[in-house]
Amino acid sequence: MSAGAAEIEGLSEGEARAELDRLQVEISRADIAYHQNDSPEISDAEYDALKLRYREIELAFPELRRADSLTGRVGAPAAEGFAKVRHAVPMLSLAKAYTDDDVTAFIEGGHRFFARDKDLVLEFTTEPKIDGLSASLRYEKGVFVRGATRGDGSVGEDITANLRTIADIPQRITGDGVPDVIEIRGEVYMTHADFQALKARSAADGGQDYVNPRNTAAGSLRQKDPTITAQRKLRFFAYAWGEASSLPADNQWGMIEAIRRWGFPVNPLTRRTASIDEMIEQYRLIEAQRATLGYDIDGVVYKLDRLDLRERWGYVTGEPRWALAHKFPAEQATTVLKAIDIQVGRTGALTPVARLMPVTVGGVVVENATLHNEDYIRGIGGDGEPIRGGYDLRVGDTVVIQRAGDVIPQIVAVIPEKRPSDAAPYVFPDRCPVCGSEAKRELNEKTGRLDAVRRCTGELVCPAQAVEQLKHFVARDAMDIDGLGDKQVTQFYAEGRIMRPADIFTLKARDERSLKKLKDVEGFGAVSVKKLFDAIDAAREPELDRFIFSLGIRHVGETTAAMFAKTFSTIEAFRETALSAASEGGDIHAVFPSIDGIGDTVLRSVRDFFQNARNVEALDELLKEVRPRPYVVTISATSEVAGKTVVFTGSLEKLTRGEAKAMAERLGAKVAGSVSKNTDIVVAGPGAGSKLTQAQSLGVRVVTEDEWLVMAAK
Repeated sequence: MSAGAAEIEGLSEGEARAELDRLQVEISRADIAYHQNDSPEISDAEYDALKLRYREIELAFPELRRADSLTGRVGAPAAEGFAKVRHAVPMLSLAKAYTDDDVTAFIEGGHRFFARDKDLVLEFTTEPKIDGLSASLRYEKGVFVRGATRGDGSVGEDITANLRTIADIPQRITGDGVPDVIEIRGEVYMTHADFQALKARSAADGGQDYVNPRNTAAGSLRQKDPTITAQRKLRFFAYAWGEASSLPADNQWGMIEAIRRWGFPVNPLTRRTASIDEMIEQYRLIEAQRATLGYDIDGVVYKLDRLDLRERWGYVTGEPRWALAHKFPAEQATTVLKAIDIQVGRTGALTPVARLMPVTVGGVVVENATLHNEDYIRGIGGDGEPIRGGYDLRVGDTVVIQRAGDVIPQIVAVIPEKRPSDAAPYVFPDRCPVCGSEAKRELNEKTGRLDAVRRCTGELVCPAQAVEQLKHFVARDAMDIDGLGDKQVTQFYAEGRIMRPADIFTLKARDERSLKKLKDVEGFGAVSVKKLFDAIDAAREPELDRFIFSLGIRHVGETTAAMFAKTFSTIEAFRETALSAASEGGDIHAVFPSIDGIGDTVLRSVRDFFQNARNVEALDELLKEVRPRPYVVTISATSEVAGKTVVFTGSLEKLTRGEAKAMAERLGAKVAGSVSKNTDIVVAGPGAGSKLTQAQSLGVRVVTEDEWLVMAAK
């Protein structure tokens, strides 16, 4: 059990739900910043802590698991401007370890899983974790035909032309055992020497500055012009594979040797280890060489060697159970907190940002850090107990900042003896710094506690919220209006051209009547304006799920919007039901149908959104201009049990419970711990008790272990 697990066990259901909602927002924002924008906002360690707490809350409160849960998601959606590539085999993330004890727990977990295999020796390959950008290279008949980024793990960006410029990547592979189809996976990176040379050339030419090799490599790989990528001298290490028509080996070590024979660079520090002591020893050896390697690494990766054992151990929440990333300790430095600024987001959240005296940590100059919320600044947690040693943060304080993974730091401590005598406690504003409206912390009705986040009550009256809402509306995952990015939205709002979403679709007609044409505005022209208007017209018949997501209803993410679209089919049905829930005395449960995966928090947000007359007015104006397409459900399954909810009960004789669960999840099923009306299949072994009785009373399909194995094999 982690340190935070004990705290989680003490949470009420309402507290856990509120915490899960907050973490959903923070993790999603961090995913976009790191994977899509190549501009991380928080450290790896802080991100991993958020994901760990998120997962532990879901484990402690399985009934709160959201339809758009992040535990099975990797990275961020593919960026615009590149064709999308769906990975035949998902590119998954790895579970993280930060201590030797974490690694020991991982290995011991493996031995427990394979407990029935007496005298089984678990061997693992141990290799450096390269800090670059993951890429997948597809070869057909030995010829390189397509390359893609990881993207969100399921869909990446087609960057074939750019990958062809990397000398380390062979255009054709030959030799023994080359399959007809093979996807080679690895990491694109930039050496320290090439990075410094690029910085020097750019500085001499008066060009941009570059922050670190990882971000530079990622940005170089996403260039629209491959000749620019070619100038950046990117490198590649291969370490895995995806889809393959056949495999030349039955273990990781043999596969790596084959990949090396085919002409791919494989990291020379990769070893095969047969015990915890050997794994930790190799970790120490690699860590000791970190500064002299000439490229960035941020840890060591352990992978179970035998492929058949991997298949049995399986996967969980978007990660393989059979692999682990052992991260290096974070780097730290000391600096001064110069100021605390407040930023206002789309939902009115007031987010404090630390402005720091510039300091170099790990070769990167850092000046900012997130401060999360006012309780964090005051030095107390949600339970009112002190955090970070109990020292509140004050402007003028000398603070310790920490970096992990070469990203923006976090403040981890205050040095009290260096505090100026006139440093006063920071007073968090109770008024929005943008519009002056009152900023409140909402009271959680169930917990009786105030939310950690203070929000501006100005809503659409607040320019900051209005602009952020418009940015969300036109974003790629929402209405996806090309040519109307953050810069244009901000400019058009300031000029009064676009104040609400409906204004986007009347822009062309108003521009035709205007004396000051948009094409005559600096930064625009006849061609760019025509493209913009064409893109706006192309967005007039959006998919229903995208349209619902674009409305910016708090807590309604892409997956949740899809659930609503699937349930209601049309925007008219969704609007009518939401308005009924918003009516005085309306009971959300009496009005909304039961939707698996959508809980009270989301339903209350929808109700609150439609209780605001300005939101309804804005929606109705918008519906005069756009016609969301009805949602059509297309069912696709790769196995008989895909998409089913399965419960295992009683004693299993041919599988351990862990193996059974892993098998179900691998086939696309959801494993639940209790039987309900939403259960599809109950696998009952000898000694099945109350769960079997419950299944029979509900009419749920009950199968034996043998019948389950037959279903799973189809």
